[in-house]
Amino acid sequence: MPQNNRFIIKVPASSANLGPGFDSMGVALDLYLTLEVEMSHRWEFLSVTDELQQLPKDETHFIGQIALQIAEKYGLVLSPCKVIMESEIPLARGLGSSAAAIVAGIELADAVGHLNLTQKEKLMLATELEGHPDNVGASLYGGLVIGCYRQDEVDMLSFTNLPFEMAVVIPPETLLTKDSREVLPLAFSRNEAVQASSTANLLVAALLSENWELAGKMMGQDLFHQPYRKPLVHGYQEIERAAKLSGAFGAALSGAGPTVICFTEKGNGRQLSLDLQVIFPEMTVKPLQIDNIGSRVKVVEVY
Repeated sequence: MPQNNRFIIKVPASSANLGPGFDSMGVALDLYLTLEVEMSHRWEFLSVTDELQQLPKDETHFIGQIALQIAEKYGLVLSPCKVIMESEIPLARGLGSSAAAIVAGIELADAVGHLNLTQKEKLMLATELEGHPDNVGASLYGGLVIGCYRQDEVDMLSFTNLPFEMAVVIPPETLLTKDSREVLPLAFSRNEAVQASSTANLLVAALLSENWELAGKMMGQDLFHQPYRKPLVHGYQEIERAAKLSGAFGAALSGAGPTVICFTEKGNGRQLSLDLQVIFPEMTVKPLQIDNIGSRVKVVEVY
């Protein structure tokens, strides 16, 4: 990035797992973390979003720490920037807020430090920081992503323009990923692993072949995490039942929860959202589309 540019980084939210695709499947959503960046004599992170104003305002901000860490990895010292943030992604609700921040930090380091990172390199860096590729991969690539992380290598495919939409039902309470991981079993038997992985495999095939009924069935048959996490989410069964009665073909915990993501055929998302908001007035319900682009950086002013 030339030193006299002002630029914007825009990173989509994400939902991971989609039921049985635990730590390997995600979808990018049209809620965004946006950073407006310009060169400055010191680091500043300012927010126009109330929820983010409690966070540090200097380089100790999480996004700043990620950017500085990435730059250091490549032997660079980043020039300070003034960063104005706005986020539509609620914190600790299972919609990939931390993954979006990681991707934003990598994009910030790449732009300011002229690293010219490839998407594959960004994905590897983000996955190492996040621990799994589903959320960060969706935020980077857009679309529906399926990824595999093993021994310092990440492989991922992204599928775009799939004809389904979503409505998310967001409870008022937060649920930290750390807490929801503590309820998961440490091991599965061979038979359980075969059942769980075959369910995930069939979900991918059903989504790509637009067999919505089968996709919804597989979302509900997850063995990896939902049986253990659903009890932590107040009203999950009621939300799932109401969503299906209102036209959703499937529902799942969004990431670790507590948000429930409901899937419907293209064109039905807004009505599904309206119906669910009437049924659950104490919760926030949003109609969402798939973001098919992923993170992007755009120069908006040269001075």
